[in-house]
Amino acid sequence: MQWVNSSFYSSSSALSIVGIAIAVGISQFGAHSTQANKDGVTSSLVNLGANAYQYRIRPTTMGGGSNSYSGYTIPSKMASDDNGTYTLTSTSATTCVLKGTSSVDGSWSATCTVDSVGKTTIASTGW
Repeated sequence: MQWVNSSFYSSSSALSIVGIAIAVGISQFGAHSTQANKDGVTSSLVNLGANAYQYRIRPTTMGGGSNSYSGYTIPSKMASDDNGTYTLTSTSATTCVLKGTSSVDGSWSATCTVDSVGKTTIASTGW
């Protein structure tokens, strides 16, 4: 009879350990998924920043801004992806500000500011 009790307790312990491992795995996956979404939004904003800078340095005769971000619009194919949606917050001759909003949680967003030499600065909130 003692062998049966010992076997029962071993099985219970093993199931508890497996349950804990599954819970930790789910938690880790959720954290990874959140970071992957943030990375995806950030990457898309940097790509949009590069697109805006290409517009700025292109002459008006070739559809550009001739050293100004004024007139830049986000190409429709770049306005959204699996990670989020992207909008143009403001433009001036020397600065372009883009905003990305997560598709996972609408309260998560990031802003990309592109300066006159194409340098991007990212600030995020909510993640």
